[in-house]
Amino acid sequence: MIIDIHGHLSPPEAARRFPMPPSLTDVDGMLAARAQAGIDLTIIGSPVGAGAMARVPGVDNYKQPRDRLRGFHSWMSELIRSFPDQLRGYVYANPFGDDDHLEGVRETLADPAFVGLITTSSVRGELLGSPRADSFFSLAAEAGVPVLVHAPAEPIGTERVDNIGFVEQIGRFGDVTLGMAMIAFAGWLDKYPDLRLIGATGGGAMALLPERLETAARPRHWGGGAPPSAPTGAGRQPSDQSAAGRPPSAPPGGDRPASDREALDAPSPKPAAALQRMYVDTSPFSPAHLSLNAEVLGPERMLFGSDSPPMSAPLEDLIRMIEKLPLDKASQQLILGGNAEALFDLRSRP
Repeated sequence: MIIDIHGHLSPPEAARRFPMPPSLTDVDGMLAARAQAGIDLTIIGSPVGAGAMARVPGVDNYKQPRDRLRGFHSWMSELIRSFPDQLRGYVYANPFGDDDHLEGVRETLADPAFVGLITTSSVRGELLGSPRADSFFSLAAEAGVPVLVHAPAEPIGTERVDNIGFVEQIGRFGDVTLGMAMIAFAGWLDKYPDLRLIGATGGGAMALLPERLETAARPRHWGGGAPPSAPTGAGRQPSDQSAAGRPPSAPPGGDRPASDREALDAPSPKPAAALQRMYVDTSPFSPAHLSLNAEVLGPERMLFGSDSPPMSAPLEDLIRMIEKLPLDKASQQLILGGNAEALFDLRSRP
């Protein structure tokens, strides 16, 4: 069985409002291509909910009212019910969403069409080490469903880049790298051991980072102590943005004891180990990248993902790339479907 854990489809209404590749609304074409390639099931979702993956003046992906997201997920649920053997879905979640937003996420997850969550690796330049992400990670751990961590429409550092091709292929890759590294560094997997996190785009360059994360957590070149933090006024805002690079901590005024707050303010004691507890997809379309992930993370941490639509690389080529990895057939089958079947608990779902 071949399971693609990284696909996208958009409702026709969204294509009328926002610029997007035509393949994102071609349901029949998408399903036909998968049948030809031998892909049995695809998990689809949107990292911007009912928003736009291209920069659109006046559109704020992070201020979508609950009823708009409910409509988007209703469309997706109906589509999945029309093709129950070929599709499942992710529920979109803003990692810094308020209580009302997260309650809507819980409500939508009750629909058996949805088997996981999809969120972004940063929000307006703020990484997921922020304590504002605590409620989201708590929800994900409690729900017991995998989370696909996907790049946002506007990744960090590309605010002044006009070329959408560069933003898509380089900027978003870098954003996922930062996002997954920060999750490991910040200690979310220490706090919520049941989290199941998948880095889209092969996790960015996270397979290159175990040693650098260990050095970041214990910088011996600073004499055994931590380097000084940037003062609040030095390029940072004294609001929630000031926590963008800090590990999870109790919210201001929280009732946790001081010792607990101090512990949470420190990096994870083993960020490299946390990184290696995460999963990655296979969508980078790079044999070298796939080989590195297999070497560093292991085939049991890899899930077949095509990012198609909108990516147009032949699906058969993506499958052959996995079949050419220097792994035994059993490990290749884990990547192509076995890992996803277990991680998403697909056997027990209707």
